[in-house]
Amino acid sequence: MRALDLVVAYESVTVDSDALDAARLLAEHRLPALLVLDESGEPRAILPASQMIEILVPGYVVEDPTLAAVVDEQHADRLCEALADRRVGDCFPADAGPPPVADAHDTALEVAALMARVRSPLVAVSATDKGGGRRLLGAITASHLLAELLRGRTSAGGSSG
Repeated sequence: MRALDLVVAYESVTVDSDALDAARLLAEHRLPALLVLDESGEPRAILPASQMIEILVPGYVVEDPTLAAVVDEQHADRLCEALADRRVGDCFPADAGPPPVADAHDTALEVAALMARVRSPLVAVSATDKGGGRRLLGAITASHLLAELLRGRTSAGGSSG
């Protein structure tokens, strides 16, 4: 099985997209992450939902979780204000490396190894077009890859025990 067999169209945003809109997209579609594209449409980053949540939680609460129990609901309801007037590009860490990108002809195991190595819930998939440039095809999520790998195990008649 190749990445081309596993890839699906996937929600993406640009580095200049509104951060609050991106958070809504994550929530409404229950996505593990967003694929972030640069101005030219190339993958720039993977933005996990957990990173957006980290931005919402005040630093003092992250440092001392016991404070979360004493923050009243009025203040908790205003957590999303942390995303106001921010762009998606402002939401990933300064040390964020390039996103994991698999080639369309990579095997499922190569995709799994890449995903494990970078600890990403999502891998972008691209292919070389006739002109020699790269074309983004979509993405493979960790849950989709896991389902396909387990399906292969089930159909092979394997069981543990």
